[in-house]
Formats: sequence, C-alpha cells, structure tokens
Amino acid sequence: MKYFKYYLLAIAMIILDQVVKLAVHFNMEMGVAGQIYLLGDVFKLHYLTNPGMAFGMQLGSENGKLILTVVRLIAMVVIAVYLYRLAKKEVHSGLLWCGALILGGAIGNLIDSVFYGVFLNNAPYDAPNPWFHGQVVDMFYIDIWEGRIPEWVPLFGGDYTALWPVFNVADASIFVGVAIIIIFQKSFFKEAEHEEHDATEDSQTSIVGQVPSDDDEARNAQSVG
Repeated sequence: MKYFKYYLLAIAMIILDQVVKLAVHFNMEMGVAGQIYLLGDVFKLHYLTNPGMAFGMQLGSENGKLILTVVRLIAMVVIAVYLYRLAKKEVHSGLLWCGALILGGAIGNLIDSVFYGVFLNNAPYDAPNPWFHGQVVDMFYIDIWEGRIPEWVPLFGGDYTALWPVFNVADASIFVGVAIIIIFQKSFFKEAEHEEHDATEDSQTSIVGQVPSDDDEARNAQSVG
C-alpha cells in the first residue's frame, strides 16, 4: 500500500486531464472564435485537436496515428512497471513522484487516442476507423510569438507556427515530470546508486562471512579425527 500514493497521483492527473478536456469540448468553440483570455494576450484557452504527440508533434506516415497510439500503450505499461520496481528499491521519492506525473500524462493522452474518435467523434476524416485514431484535445495557449518562419531556416522555413504550441494537462504533467528529473538528476540517481552500492557491499559481506576460515577447517579436521 505504501506504493499506492504514487499511483494515486497518476490517477489524479488522469482525472484532472479528462475533466478539463471534456469541459473544453462541451463548452467551447474550436479555434479563435471560442478563445478565452486568461492573462491578457499571453495566456489563453484555445480549443483545438491534434492527431499527434505532446505539443502537437506528429508522425508523418499513413499509419502514424495507430503506431503512436500503440507506442503510448506500451510506454504506459513500461512506465507503470518501472515505477513499481523503483518504489520497491526505495529510491529518492522525488524520482517516484516525477514518474507518477509522467505516467498520468501518458495515460491521459492515451485515453484521447483510443476513445475520443468514437465517443467525441473527432477522428480525422481519413482515419480507417475511429478506434485508436482519436485526436488529442488541447487548450492551453501561451502566446509568446506567432508568425511565419523565414524561408532560409532549414526544415521549418516558410512554416506558420507558434513559439509555444497549444498543450493540455497531460502534456504539462509529462513536461514537469521530465523537467524535474533533468534538473535534479544528480540527487535522484546518486541516491539510487548509493543504495545499490550498499546492497552490493552487504551481499559481499554476507558471502565472506559464510566462507570458512583456516582455523575453522583445522578445528573441523580435529573433530573428525
């Protein structure tokens, strides 16, 4: 039960993510028409959907969405199992909380991909079927800069884009979890390495203690004689 608190955080993030997404879907118009200003022109609620990854990134292939959904499903299982194993090793609690944030975010967007194409009818028009082709609902827009990238810029030249893409609670949960791990990685993983080193030393000490000494062998020989 002591590990459940980390999964409880993941569940809380999933619920929060889905509540916000459904509230936006059923109460806002898509695009600029339904935009709500929260902090001047900088921070807005802007309802849109995307068929890709976090922050609107996509896989450019015919089966990209299906592949992405399957990858999300596999990642969810891997993260959940890894989180449990880390918790059993009693690593730094900060690493476990971050893992819970990442897990919650991964599942939150996975729900969109698997079910929204059916229940919200938001699968792309060219999707072979609505299952596993749902589009992710995004709504938070930090409008720092928006415009067309100069033609001379490699790869992205000529594209019209925003400096900070529209995102959702799940994206933010993943981003915060990963960012904290990167910032505090020395503290998180140094403690884990230290505990593993102590465990190895204890194991070696135990093995050494079980090896009979020369005096023990001599006494055993005398006893037999």
